[in-house]
Amino acid sequence: MSPSLTFALAGNPNCGKTTLFNALTGARQHVGNYPGVTVEKREGRVLSAGRDVTLVDLPGMYSLTAYCADEQAARTFLVEEKPSCVIDVVDAGTLERGLYLTVQLLELGAPVVIALNMMDEVRRRGMVLDTGLLARLLDLPVVETVARVGEGTDTLVREALDYARARRGQWKPLELSYGADVDRALLAMQARIEADRFLVDRFPARWLALKYLENDEDVRALGRRAGATAAFLEESAAALARHVKATRNTFPEAVISDYRYGFIASLLRRGVLRKNASPDRVALTDACDRVLTHTVAGPVIMLAVLFGMFQLTFLVSSYPMAWLEAGFGLLGDTVGALLPEGLLRSLAVSGVIAGVGGVLGFVPLICVMFFLLSCLEDLGYTARMAYMLDRVFRAFGLHGASVMPFIISGGIPGGCAVPGVMAARTLRSPKERLATILSAPFMACGAKIPVYLLLIAAFFPEHPGLVMFAVTLASWAAALGVARLWRSTVIPGASTPFLMELPPYRLPTLRGLCVHTFERAWQYVKKAGTVVLAISIVMWAAMTFPGLPAARQEAFDAKRLELAAARDTLPEGEARTALSQEIDALDNVRAEEALRASLAGRLGVALTSVSRLAGFDWRVNIALIGGLAAKEVVVSTLGTAYDLGEASPDAPETLSARLAADPGFTPAVALALLAFTILYAPCFVTVAVMARETHWKWASFAVVANTALGFVVAVAVFRIARAW
Repeated sequence: MSPSLTFALAGNPNCGKTTLFNALTGARQHVGNYPGVTVEKREGRVLSAGRDVTLVDLPGMYSLTAYCADEQAARTFLVEEKPSCVIDVVDAGTLERGLYLTVQLLELGAPVVIALNMMDEVRRRGMVLDTGLLARLLDLPVVETVARVGEGTDTLVREALDYARARRGQWKPLELSYGADVDRALLAMQARIEADRFLVDRFPARWLALKYLENDEDVRALGRRAGATAAFLEESAAALARHVKATRNTFPEAVISDYRYGFIASLLRRGVLRKNASPDRVALTDACDRVLTHTVAGPVIMLAVLFGMFQLTFLVSSYPMAWLEAGFGLLGDTVGALLPEGLLRSLAVSGVIAGVGGVLGFVPLICVMFFLLSCLEDLGYTARMAYMLDRVFRAFGLHGASVMPFIISGGIPGGCAVPGVMAARTLRSPKERLATILSAPFMACGAKIPVYLLLIAAFFPEHPGLVMFAVTLASWAAALGVARLWRSTVIPGASTPFLMELPPYRLPTLRGLCVHTFERAWQYVKKAGTVVLAISIVMWAAMTFPGLPAARQEAFDAKRLELAAARDTLPEGEARTALSQEIDALDNVRAEEALRASLAGRLGVALTSVSRLAGFDWRVNIALIGGLAAKEVVVSTLGTAYDLGEASPDAPETLSARLAADPGFTPAVALALLAFTILYAPCFVTVAVMARETHWKWASFAVVANTALGFVVAVAVFRIARAW
């Protein structure tokens, strides 16, 4: 096989780049981080014509001037790694804007192949693109693609391989004219850079001079560490800035941008883009947005969409969930019958099956919810939600771009706080970014959903969709309220302006929806089979050992033998049945005492002096402690606790039924637990990511402050609900 090549996949956000990456690599991909930064790095393998190609999916960017961590990581990769080819994914419907990044890649000297994506939408809108002419004018391959259905992907890879082979790793910078003033300064700076060999091993000389004129702080900081030439370049850039300000009342970066767009416009005017003979019509996207993003109708429709999603989720998943719960119940009975009484059976039935089974029982609902969420994302509606919520966010001291971290974290239930916290990197204001990171974990992430669903099934089964909808709104209210609190106290500062792109509406494909649903559901199942399983076993051990004192155990055994002997002497009838029920009650008392005597039980009992203010008993305390590791563990720990603490053969089969049958677990307690679960400390993985994105000081602050706030709210909810 020929030597491996590295291709980079670049493009604007929402251009279909990630869809193309998934179409090209399939399952042959993995995720890591770029060296030295916390930005996610996705790599995959493509096999074509005897070549083993490594494809790197760069973060979405609009230019090579790095304003945030994502853009910095993408540019650093291009400059440091110098991939064999850069596949530039351009939304064919917004060609002028997409080609702006293309021009900058060419100025850097990269071997570029353009993937004109979403060509199906261009054709539907009555537009004609002459890709052959564009390829000749730019002297590079241009391939038409429709990534969501795989159209043009094979041709794209072949063209990229051929072009990379022809270029042989050579980078040839494109040189544009930016007018007499800028060109004169560029030539002088370029000559000095080349004479001093200043950073020429990393950057083309002219491109480096351009970055100085564009006031690129990252490049300037790098230059100051590299040598004295940096001072000359900064002074030259400052002199040009003064001249341009005096003569044109503008800035060098604006002049450079204008000339780049002028170059792109000249390409398009030469026949690259034209309308066909059919009359112009209003794009479907614009027509839909007039209604869906309307000041009044838009928010109403958004709430209706979310409410309908919850109703449909519970309606479709109710029967599969019941079947799965019955299956785990049967499995527990079967394993319990096969294994002899003792620690092994307790571990298998109470630790593994009752613990993990309680979490996996929600897989059907998770799948339905993820499928509907993927529909909204692929359709392009989540971006409209962000647009409509911008004004609301600004009122709470956040940035409009904070909406997407909230949505990713579980603003539409089923997300995850870890990528949600990482998504806050796109915010340029450090204070708004910090406030977003601290409040995003309040969303209804996929780990919290099993807790919500368990409590809803136990205490509010008549209107599950409505209650889940209310929990989601409560999560949003909590996040925004806490963000306003922190922005008014520990993170003060003004909000910054918001600008975002609304991608065109696209009809999702069934294959894409199924792939997205499977990926998310598999992550949920994998977590249940690894993290939750491990923690369930640890919690089972903590709830089993050291067990009852020997004297107390012997007293129970003696009393049981006495009752069993008396029962066996009686014929069938009411007296024998009464003794059997007394034996079951004795077994339940022994099981509950053993659980109370365990390490976890003692800790849970010790906390009841405080937790009882919110209605939480010692079992709930144990579960909430386990939830610090992963929120799903709240369900698995309750399953183990109620299984270990209930020895009666007549006990309800499902955990939700057991909770409902517990006289101490009332609807008021359930509401308080819902409130506390929304607010209290994020899971350990999220805390670690928060520390990595900010500092351990802020991560620790989130753990302590969120838990304290959550308990205060839970106490208030419990008191109000009980009085109601």
